Amino acid sequence: MDSTLVNWEALDRLILDFAKSENLIDDSASTSTISFPSSSPSSFSSSYQSRFIIRQIRRFLESGDIDSTLHLLRSHAPFILDDRRLLFRLQKQKFMELLRRGTDEARDSAIECIRTALAPCALDAYPEAYEEFKHILLAFIYDKDDQNSPVAKAWSERRRFEIAGLMSSVLRAHLQAYDPVFSMTLRYLISIHKGFCIHQGISSPISDLTERLLLEERDPPAVPQESFYEAPPFDEVDIQALAHAVELTRQGAIDSLRFAKGDLFQAFQNELCRMKVDVSMLDELVREYCVYRGIVDSGLALPSVPGLKTLAEPLKVGQSEPGCCSSRNYSFEVDNTNNKHSDGENSVSNAHMNVSPEDSVDVNSIQGTDVELRYACESTSYHEDCSTSGSHQAGISKVLQRNRNYTIGERSKRKRWRGRQDEEDYKQDLNATATSTNLSRDKQGFEKHPSADINARDDKNEIVLGMKELVGRGMAAEVVEEVTALDPNFFMQNHVLLFQLKQVEFLKLVSSGDHTSALRVASSHLGPIASRDPSLLKPLKETLLALLRPNEDALGKGLPLHALSTSLQVAIGQKLGIEEPQLMKLMRATLHTHNEWFKLQMCKDRFESLLRVDSLKDVNTPLISACSMSKSNADSCTHGSSQVTISSSTRVSEEGSSPAQESSRDVCDENAILKVMEFLALPRADAIHLLAQYNGNAETVIQQIFA
Repeated sequence: MDSTLVNWEALDRLILDFAKSENLIDDSASTSTISFPSSSPSSFSSSYQSRFIIRQIRRFLESGDIDSTLHLLRSHAPFILDDRRLLFRLQKQKFMELLRRGTDEARDSAIECIRTALAPCALDAYPEAYEEFKHILLAFIYDKDDQNSPVAKAWSERRRFEIAGLMSSVLRAHLQAYDPVFSMTLRYLISIHKGFCIHQGISSPISDLTERLLLEERDPPAVPQESFYEAPPFDEVDIQALAHAVELTRQGAIDSLRFAKGDLFQAFQNELCRMKVDVSMLDELVREYCVYRGIVDSGLALPSVPGLKTLAEPLKVGQSEPGCCSSRNYSFEVDNTNNKHSDGENSVSNAHMNVSPEDSVDVNSIQGTDVELRYACESTSYHEDCSTSGSHQAGISKVLQRNRNYTIGERSKRKRWRGRQDEEDYKQDLNATATSTNLSRDKQGFEKHPSADINARDDKNEIVLGMKELVGRGMAAEVVEEVTALDPNFFMQNHVLLFQLKQVEFLKLVSSGDHTSALRVASSHLGPIASRDPSLLKPLKETLLALLRPNEDALGKGLPLHALSTSLQVAIGQKLGIEEPQLMKLMRATLHTHNEWFKLQMCKDRFESLLRVDSLKDVNTPLISACSMSKSNADSCTHGSSQVTISSSTRVSEEGSSPAQESSRDVCDENAILKVMEFLALPRADAIHLLAQYNGNAETVIQQIFA
């Protein structure tokens, strides 16, 4: 079901934008510097500040604090209080909250609220408001615990959540405080995925994620003002597109368009943001993906002190890690180039200090210097590797030693995950309602093996990320050497990846003008691999054509390095037991069903550009594409829902429509499709199917249905 190629670079950009927009990462400094950004709303973007205020208002309403809500509205959104309909609902809820307290003083305050606020507002809020006002007075004589009273619904605390959702919908639209694009895209794709699975009668392979992430409940829709009811009629194409995109009735779509003053895309965003997601779970999915992709640091290192470049992993001097067969010695490299004295004191630019586990280190004594932490030896054994082959374990250790300095340098460039520190109360509320969401397998593993397993996994992930970065820089020969040291049999099982890496090496040599070495690579590696796999002969020929264009950037045009680096990351990660992020599985499955759904609809998705869905499907076919793999290698690359990934440039071609779909499309006129959809309230695919049975005649279809 998950055969769709995904542009992971485009997803990286979307997720990074999401993390920045939600203030989840510290974008002001690398992981090597301790930084605590101001929690003042003024330091955030205008959009974030608006969303933060909306969440505060929502929290106050859900807790029954109407006075605090009114105070925030007067300060940040006074236009809400100018809408008599909304003001009446707020005052009515305030009256009920005062009575809920059950004290004489609160009852007196409730009476005062009726006289000064609720009654005057009821006169001109909306036609039914005065009747509602008289009805709510029954709350004086019926107890809140009486489930059979005529005001039981007014007493229900569910009313708090209803008015909180309504206010959120109205504020979001007026302040243009929409959720980040990725959050809306995920809602949309999951919604389509669920609908497709139901329509086709199939089970979803990611239902455990989608059911927990996208909640069934939605916020109430924002009701258009009466002046909008006389708006000109909307295009039926827009009405049907909106109704079926976000699962609305036709009248619901019309009301949504009225509220948005006819702006289809604004109405679409309003409706998407009404869908509720488990924010805590979404944040964890994003964090897991960002760590896997090297966007943020894993957070397993100790916070650094001033002058400390980075820590590759926690420094625990005087204490050996649980499960380790032996302890580690550490080596500090101290750079005092910025602290030299004229008299020569402390003028040594690079001093080394070996630290054994029995030694103590005064971190403060090295402040003001640039310090780099390395291992003097790597003889650690990990819990999860004790049962694996000795050569595999030795390979990990050797690669760690050779790439320690490089890994440290790359890690220092990553961003620091900070989470929702600026709204702790909100976060705690969410966590309290989502205790069953034990998403992170990392956390479960941490509880079982608090040090050894976590560090082992972190080391392995650093190896994979280091190799991914090397491929991105075109250092293919070095990558082959490192992978072979890690697992001598890896390329025997992944010969296409070896072919691609040697392509990079060949093209790099051609670009530098070293044709002799390039031909040596081709004859020693590319030729023998292609002779064993005939599907590689065509890309081999295309690669050799680079010799005819010596002045061009053969490497840049010949192979998308980001695609190859991600493919290698997935394959090596699987070999080391690193599971791919759940978000990758989610995106792959939902993008596939998005493709299939719109094949059934026989139309283009009008909202895919707005949500960047088209960019997530934009792929660039390299010299060796996924379809040219031998079956054995494709199976190894797609194990565990993973597959060779492609970079962005050209839109991946979707599978052709079936003959039945083509014939239906020829028979059906667009106006006829819309007419059947409107009169019979049918999905587009069902309307097309019916029209195909009656030669595209909409009137005949409607007559037969009502006959």
